[in-house]
Amino acid sequence: MSSCAFSTCKLHDTLLDHEFICNKPSCFPKHLVHLKTNRISANLSCLKISPYNSSTWQQTGRLQCRALDVESNRTFLKGDLFQLDDVIEAQQFDREILSAIFEVAREMETIEKKSRGSQILKGYLMATLFYEPSTRTRLSFESAMKRLGGEVLTTENAREFSSAAKGETLEDTIRTVEGYTDIIVMRHFESGAARRAAMTANIPVINAGDGPGQHPTQALLDVYTIEREIGRLDGIKVGLVGDLANGRTVRSLAYLLAKYNGVKIYFVSPEVVKMKDDIKEYLTSKGVKWEESANLKEVASKCDVVYQTRIQRERFGERIDLYDEARGKYIVDRNILSAMQKHAVVMHPLPRLDEITLEVDGDPRAAYFRQAKNGLFIRMALLKLLLLGW
Repeated sequence: MSSCAFSTCKLHDTLLDHEFICNKPSCFPKHLVHLKTNRISANLSCLKISPYNSSTWQQTGRLQCRALDVESNRTFLKGDLFQLDDVIEAQQFDREILSAIFEVAREMETIEKKSRGSQILKGYLMATLFYEPSTRTRLSFESAMKRLGGEVLTTENAREFSSAAKGETLEDTIRTVEGYTDIIVMRHFESGAARRAAMTANIPVINAGDGPGQHPTQALLDVYTIEREIGRLDGIKVGLVGDLANGRTVRSLAYLLAKYNGVKIYFVSPEVVKMKDDIKEYLTSKGVKWEESANLKEVASKCDVVYQTRIQRERFGERIDLYDEARGKYIVDRNILSAMQKHAVVMHPLPRLDEITLEVDGDPRAAYFRQAKNGLFIRMALLKLLLLGW
């Protein structure tokens, strides 16, 4: 299923030639035209099905098409379809959509604080399909769904306790699960697995982390947290610390930070887990300044955000020697706090090991538990938007 911002556009020319609006081969899912007609019929009023497309529709349930001329219309009116079919990677979002999502997240805070929840998703089912261990992500998604009145079907360790252990393909699993639910939240150990799932499913898929690839909902809650803690996103300086080579959270966060003006990113990591070149090249292409440093205290003194991550043992395989070499090199403790500015914050996607000492927890600049709580509001917002729209 494509994840392009289709529904924000007015199509004022005929859709032809079997390509999608994103200018690359893709598919127009049958359910998008049929099941959601009441919300997007105005945008598809010029859709014409040729004899060839009609045959394709009957055989595959998918209609391939292209928009020849597109006029942007970024007004998010109540009841409009959400711009994305799935949430797979951070690059899907632009500043305007991010700001609008954050507004919805603030509405979700009100729902959570002032009442015992909402019933706006009553009758909807969410499947959490997790092939890797998770506490915060899985529980926050499940809490988000229940607080909005929906129900949850869950598989905590699908790698071991699902039909994947019998050799079933991911695609077959997704085709089966989508028959039971309205939205799938998936964590997988392979980079790119979420995209495969989204291309297979005819219901929304949310990437809850795919190996060393991306973790877009974590990045959304991270940016949301930075805005709430610091008060701005333009012109900030962020230190990314720890396992930058394998950390899907820092990769996704870097993509989102590149949407803002005047941002500078510092990379602080052991040599064996340095940030990969693809992220550096992306930041450079977007005009984002970045710098590598081996001195955490010096970087902390310059930054608005110190974003610490753990060294991930599971990403090293049998190379215990490399894990031991990397672990414990950079630790946020009282010494690092003393160098930080008063307005700056320490963030961490959690779980932590020893990379942030317990003495930091009592400092008001320790934002990581507030950060985790913000994940609930962002995920409530995404579930509402994907299933109901604006």
